Amino acid sequence: MADPGMSVTPYWELTFDADGDVDRPERDRLTAQVAERGVSDLIVFAHGWNNDRSGATALYRRFLAPVPRLAPRARLGYVGVIWPSMRFSDEPIPDFPRSVAAVEAGAAPGPALEKDTRRALLETFPGRAAVLDRLARLLDERPDGAEALAEFGRLARLLAEEGRPGPADTDEEGEPAVFTQDPVTACEEFAEALAALRSPGPVAGFGIPDPWNGAKELLRQAAYYTMKRRAGTVGEHGLGPLLGRLAGAAPGVRVHLVGHSFGGRLVAFALSGLPEGVRAVKSVTLLQGAFSHYAFAARLPHAPGRAGALEDRQRRIDGPLVCCHSRFDSSLGTLYPLASRLSGDDRSCAGDRIAAVLGPEWGAMGHDGVQAVPGTARLDLAAALGGPLPASGCVNVDASAVVRRGDPPAGAHSDIVHPELARLVLAAGRIG
Repeated sequence: MADPGMSVTPYWELTFDADGDVDRPERDRLTAQVAERGVSDLIVFAHGWNNDRSGATALYRRFLAPVPRLAPRARLGYVGVIWPSMRFSDEPIPDFPRSVAAVEAGAAPGPALEKDTRRALLETFPGRAAVLDRLARLLDERPDGAEALAEFGRLARLLAEEGRPGPADTDEEGEPAVFTQDPVTACEEFAEALAALRSPGPVAGFGIPDPWNGAKELLRQAAYYTMKRRAGTVGEHGLGPLLGRLAGAAPGVRVHLVGHSFGGRLVAFALSGLPEGVRAVKSVTLLQGAFSHYAFAARLPHAPGRAGALEDRQRRIDGPLVCCHSRFDSSLGTLYPLASRLSGDDRSCAGDRIAAVLGPEWGAMGHDGVQAVPGTARLDLAAALGGPLPASGCVNVDASAVVRRGDPPAGAHSDIVHPELARLVLAAGRIG
């Protein structure tokens, strides 16, 4: 059902399960009503990590609010994609009310896994209550010695394996090293990276941070690894085919895909699921996309015999693929590459070598934009809004001028509710 408090109309929601199966009454309502309502341009927005439907619809309500006045003559419709993802509830989002857990986490020490996060993890990993209880106890107790950290790493890997099967980035083949390397080393690396994010520059003191400080990040990455794979599944097997169905029911409607974080991965993989010959997608806008910046490459610079998972899929768009990135997104600038390294990669971020692990192989769209795709345009936000944007191909837009606020460890990753970015979506779609 559509949210009656939504800021735009007509608005529909599409709910997908983890396998990409869509709620059929919602699907049928959309395909029947789009043409009836006289919609010419349909903006389809996919959220990133959120704990529930209300968080996703709150994002859509706020982001889309300025669109009607920015394009007053356009006959617009809007779709909010709801898919099963999660976030850790102690992560504040700029301009959104802080959760009780986030406030408490900033005020005083508390449980390492807050009740909202534990509930979300149970929903994400059904049947793993005993594993999650043990992980929570270990985080609370922080036992001495490597044996407990080894157990923690083994249990976190069990959860990460819940993400299979599903489409994997072919430019990221294999098991991420954080789930196969020595867990003490993995937790130490995360602990040091988190310390560097919270206290940039030289830090007084001796030794390395307590590896248990990085253990929660290891668990977070296990959950996000699952979300990453799930986003690809929902996009390729759910949203993509649905857009083909919509094109048949309402052939004149121009579709504009927008995705934040893993939602960016979702809408990008929807291009793989589009039936052959469907040209309804007129633009794609990625807001801090949490997937490989080589995804669209025909040749990987570090492995010329291989291609990205979405090689040339931008050609399925009858318009541009616009990728917003920000240097203030520390989630994608530091933690994503650290978590995305593969087994066998011999680099370490220990000590003063953190920079060495942030090599280009493991970079994310939302950190530095589309890479290794010839002809990609590169603009700052002012130039992009001054337009016109290229009519096709990949366009990197440095959005650091507005995407800049947020606390560690995520930084500005979720700082996307800005009228400038709503204007960019309209510019990408040549709307109004």
